Amino acid sequence: MFKTFIFGIVLGVVGTIVAVLFVPVVDQARENSVITVATNGGSAEAFYINIPTDRIVVGAPGDAPKLPSGLAWPDELSAASADMYKLRNVHNAVIGVASRVVLTDVEQGDVVEWVLHMPARGSLYIGMDVDNIEGGARLGTLHRGTREFSKTQGAFSERWVAADSDDEVNRGRIELVSRFVSIQQPASVTE
Repeated sequence: MFKTFIFGIVLGVVGTIVAVLFVPVVDQARENSVITVATNGGSAEAFYINIPTDRIVVGAPGDAPKLPSGLAWPDELSAASADMYKLRNVHNAVIGVASRVVLTDVEQGDVVEWVLHMPARGSLYIGMDVDNIEGGARLGTLHRGTREFSKTQGAFSERWVAADSDDEVNRGRIELVSRFVSIQQPASVTE
């Protein structure tokens, strides 16, 4: 009986090792980054959110449409709205998630903030100007980044792009365009 028990444990350990080595637990594909060189130096990258298909959560006070249905918005957040979306690259592939928080405060001023998270790349925390510029775009700056974005500074623009008349599903999309410059000092060259 004892030998059978030991044999079972050894067989279980060997089977687990074989399974870990040869059976992939997660086969998650990573989309390649689509980064271009900016005209004045640095890099540029565009992200897109199709509306309404990429909405995950829509939270707002009052009678605004809620997603998921039945979402109870707290009274303490009556001056705020928060949305969460799927984030896409220029090839229309989902590469992460994005959230936008809008706070309307008479005393402190209005706030618009984005957080973009891309697995295997990092997260971006962006503060946007409240007022739109000519053409309906809103400008902002990168306040903080993690991992790949931790050693960068940059600017963002947000604008609404209406859908073509051929698109029966989406009304349009939100376009976020980034322009990054590295703040990491280059290694010194010694002769």
